[in-house]
Amino acid sequence: MSWAVQFLPEAERDMNGLSRPQQAMVRKAIEKVRENPLPQSEGGYGKPLGHKRGFDLTNLMKIKLRGAGLRVVYKLIRTETQMLVIVVGVREDEEVYALAHARRTKNHL
Repeated sequence: MSWAVQFLPEAERDMNGLSRPQQAMVRKAIEKVRENPLPQSEGGYGKPLGHKRGFDLTNLMKIKLRGAGLRVVYKLIRTETQMLVIVVGVREDEEVYALAHARRTKNHL
């Protein structure tokens, strides 16, 4: 079963700010993960986040695109089998985690 994917408006802008090849890599990674975005502890691809550099990201998951240095942070909405993409960005000094924390707070996630 494939989960529905929805983007926060800010995450859409993140995607649009990436180069075309980077966008393609992120889309491919999201497509793979959406088949089973559950945490690894439940047999899925999801890598749970907890506390990252002082930010509480509990219940959020990440997709790491190591070769591209990109991160995708998402939240599972289990009642609807939906993935909500919160941030897509380059891994620079944990900036994606700070953005994820701010967007989580702003959008009451």
